[in-house]
Formats: sequence, structure tokens, C-alpha cells
Amino acid sequence: MVLKRPEPFFFEHGDNAVILLHAYSGSANDVRLLARALERENYSIYAPQFSGHATGDPRDILRDGSPEQWWQDTQQAISFVRQKGYTKISIFGLSLGGIFATMALENDSALLGGGVFSSPILPSAHSNVPAMFMTLSARQFAQQGLTTVEQQRALALLQPASQEQLAAITRFTANQVQAHLTQLTRPFFIGQGGQDELIDAMVAPRLRDQLTAQGLAVDYHWFAAAGHVITVNRAHHELEQAVLTYLKTIY
Repeated sequence: MVLKRPEPFFFEHGDNAVILLHAYSGSANDVRLLARALERENYSIYAPQFSGHATGDPRDILRDGSPEQWWQDTQQAISFVRQKGYTKISIFGLSLGGIFATMALENDSALLGGGVFSSPILPSAHSNVPAMFMTLSARQFAQQGLTTVEQQRALALLQPASQEQLAAITRFTANQVQAHLTQLTRPFFIGQGGQDELIDAMVAPRLRDQLTAQGLAVDYHWFAAAGHVITVNRAHHELEQAVLTYLKTIY
């Protein structure tokens, strides 16, 4: 059986456009529920996919992706929406996507606003993303029909490369995003699940406090019972309403 791979999507509706960026090792499907909820309220939604993602082979993320490449992908997504004629644009991202949404807001003053969902913008003491990536990789190798020995060999090669890439993401975030948070000028949205199993949930209130201290308006939402992927888990309906309420304040 051939599995259909996730693809980027563009739901054209009203004049106000929203760009939604997905998570590390995820796809545009991460944000599809949110996109449909926003589309129903007359927003146009673009969800691109980061280089190396959604191919069914985790090695592609390491071979074709990097923080620098994903920043290029983000800039290309903004350019794409503008080329379609949209001038009123906001940008949000889940986890990894939030890093690049924040960087876009720091660097592009024409964006009206946006923010992050479960995103490690500030440093933290722990992360379960490395283990998650290896678990996902093992599942994908099994789906490819590799023998147990072949899977073990592929995972052994993958682990150091994935650790190196995740460390590169951490460095990039510190140097290119965290260091420039004072460049944010638009109201900023933060959504975080209190039961986040992948990143330190307390990054979110720390980010809120830092941005508030520099005089930025922050729309902050804590979903106490929810895990990491708040765009699809038990928090998704609440998140959709929170984002819609926020959008009405910036357009």
C-alpha cells in the first residue's frame, strides 16, 4: 500500500491571510484543523512544509534541512502569499515553526502579528525531542519494510546526525531569534500546553514575562491539561477560539 504524503495547502478565502508553520519532523497536517477553523471565519491560510519533511524517510530532514534552510522556506512562504496579492498577513508556528514565525516577526515589520504554539523560544534544561525523533524514525523505517538489522543500522547512523541538527537548532534559536526579541513590535500570541511531553512548558510563561517586561502586548494562553501538539489535541478547540479572538485585534 502506498501512503499518501502530506502536502502544503493554501485555503484562499478572505482578504486577511495567515501563515501556519508546522513542527520538527511534522507536516502541514499539524495545523490543518486550525487552518480549517480560521478559513470558516473568512481567513485565507497558507501552510507550507519545511525542506526535508513529510517524505516518509527521516534521513531527508537531516540531509535536506537545516535552520538556515527552514528560515529560507519561511521567507519564501511569506513571499508566496504576497505574490498572491495579500498584504494583510500574520504568521504563527507550532514548536519548530514557532521559532521561524518569531524570527519573521522580528525581521519583517509589514507582518501584522502572530506568535507561537508550544515553541522553545527560550532555553530550557530538558527536551524529549531527540527521543521522539528516534521513535518516529524507527516507525518510519519499519514502514519502509527494512529488516530489524537494517533498521538498527539505520538508527545507529541517524542518532548522532539528529543530535547534531537539534543542537544546531538550539544555537540558531539563541543567536538569531532569542537575541533579537526586542525587535518584536506587534502584539504577540503564546499558546502552551501544561502537560507538554516534548519541551519544558515553563518556557512559555518565561517568554510572556520577558516580552511583557519590554513593553510588548502579549496574548497568553495556558492549556493546563494539554500536551505538546495543541493544534490537534484536546486543546485545539480552545486554541482555535483564542487565535480567532487575537486575529480580530490585529486586522
